[in-house]
Amino acid sequence: MQTLEVLTKADLAQFKMQLLKEIEKLLDEKMTVIPNSNNSDVEWIRSKVTRQFMNISAGTLQNLRITGKIRFKKILGSYYYNLHDLKNLFENGKA
Repeated sequence: MQTLEVLTKADLAQFKMQLLKEIEKLLDEKMTVIPNSNNSDVEWIRSKVTRQFMNISAGTLQNLRITGKIRFKKILGSYYYNLHDLKNLFENGKA
């Protein structure tokens, strides 16, 4: 005979937080790649790497995002930027 275990809302909330942390960790590992590498798999990079790559401040990066000069995605509160757009912007000197 099997015993039943009761799942509470608190258990589900704890599971949700663990799952989100694991997903964010996986995204961090995937997205924290140096853009100068010849890795053709990298298409989206995090804000910190973007600022380092372009040598710009967080405010400048936000301005580029708001004005629509670069594509971005927001995942779990973190912004990711399209590497191709950044390279074009960097090469053309429009930043």
